[in-house]
Amino acid sequence: MGLSKTERKLRIRRRIRKVSFGTEARPRLSVFRSNKEIYTQLIDDNKGVTLAAASSRDKDVDSKGSKSEVAANVGKAIAEKALKLGVEAVAFDRGGNLYHGRIKSLAEGAREAGLKF
Repeated sequence: MGLSKTERKLRIRRRIRKVSFGTEARPRLSVFRSNKEIYTQLIDDNKGVTLAAASSRDKDVDSKGSKSEVAANVGKAIAEKALKLGVEAVAFDRGGNLYHGRIKSLAEGAREAGLKF
């Protein structure tokens, strides 16, 4: 019998984390997606510190529209925070999710705002 959806996602997440590592110059952009919200963090794995975070629950993020539009706004918000910190390039960690839908629109929103990955 095949893997369940959560087991498959966990296996993909572990595989991504083996390769993806964030430094101070190029932090890891980690994405968590729930059914309603989407959350992102810029993480320096050398120090184990979160440099910046943005989510669809923040007051400064426009949460009107579809979930994909909100995810694009979150991507723009995290990119603005990253650029204020002097970070231009990140390692993208999609957290076991497929690069599709909300994850893709978040990445495209961050790229539009000036992040490179």
